[in-house]
Amino acid sequence: MKSILENNSIKYQVEQVAEVAGYLWQKGWAERNGGNITINITEYIDDSIKRLSPISEVKAIGATLPYLKGCYFYCKGTNRRMRDLAKNPMDNGSVIKILDDCASYVIIADQPVAPTSELPSHLSVHNYLISKGSPYKASLHTHPIELVAMTHSPKFLQKDVATQILWSMIPETKAFCPRGLGIVPYMLPSSVELANATIETIADNYDVVMWEKHGVFAVDTDIMSAFDQVDVLNKSAQIYIAAKNMGFEPDGMSMTQMQEMSVAFKLPK
Repeated sequence: MKSILENNSIKYQVEQVAEVAGYLWQKGWAERNGGNITINITEYIDDSIKRLSPISEVKAIGATLPYLKGCYFYCKGTNRRMRDLAKNPMDNGSVIKILDDCASYVIIADQPVAPTSELPSHLSVHNYLISKGSPYKASLHTHPIELVAMTHSPKFLQKDVATQILWSMIPETKAFCPRGLGIVPYMLPSSVELANATIETIADNYDVVMWEKHGVFAVDTDIMSAFDQVDVLNKSAQIYIAAKNMGFEPDGMSMTQMQEMSVAFKLPK
């Protein structure tokens, strides 16, 4: 096997990651090496891939994650740019296998590209998702400009204040991001504390988590769906900020209008 992309299912998943990476760069959400993507590709692993020899030494995750035993992940590489990943995903990312101790991994394909420095955080979230029987396989961290800007105002950091405003800007936001936007107060990037707070917020029934003054962390069934949720939320933030720049506070949809839409589209109330 010259490339793991000879497996068509994995090739499709990696191509989706590359497409999303291009969107993140085009939108200005991925400056320099900003942002991370990790997807669980275990279900697509065949016998030929299981026979591949590691191309790296054994590396510690930094946490013991019992639900990840034998799992495989495609990960963006550390210090790699999204714009480069969009063009060459296997030169700027790699596939790793979690070993039986659930605390270490090896790189198996295609190049020995060290995965993101935030790997412990991403894998901790995946470990939680599997433990709960979640169908979610993708995690995305990126820096959407308008959403990050809103977190510089304390009023938007209160629980569900930003959610209600963003939902009210355009009907599609609640339709396509029905769980809203969870908030995590500022914590040191890549820290265990930030990872734990993110998991707690996902456990509180959010798919998209806003890290104060930093960026968002989104999970979903696939990477395109995770991107879509961030995209619609940031579009609402753009509408809100555009109205403020025009000199007025936008009315937004009323609670009655949003409730009517929730019933019509069978959304969570």
